[in-house]
Amino acid sequence: MKKRSKKPLRTKPREYDFRRGVRGKYAGRYAEGTNTVLLDPDVAEVFKSGEAVNATLRLLIGISRGAL
Repeated sequence: MKKRSKKPLRTKPREYDFRRGVRGKYAGRYAEGTNTVLLDPDVAEVFKSGEAVNATLRLLIGISRGAL
């Protein structure tokens, strides 16, 4: 038989103190690493993943560089 833990079960969530927090502290760093592009619904139906979109765009970039 297992022994009971002596710690009481927590029924109330822990409270946090945000008085010394800085709003948006990491927002700039986060924005540098992201590049979000929204696809129109008809385009999103064709490309089911980000990898598929990237592969197609790389192909088109290669074609356009060869044509110039």
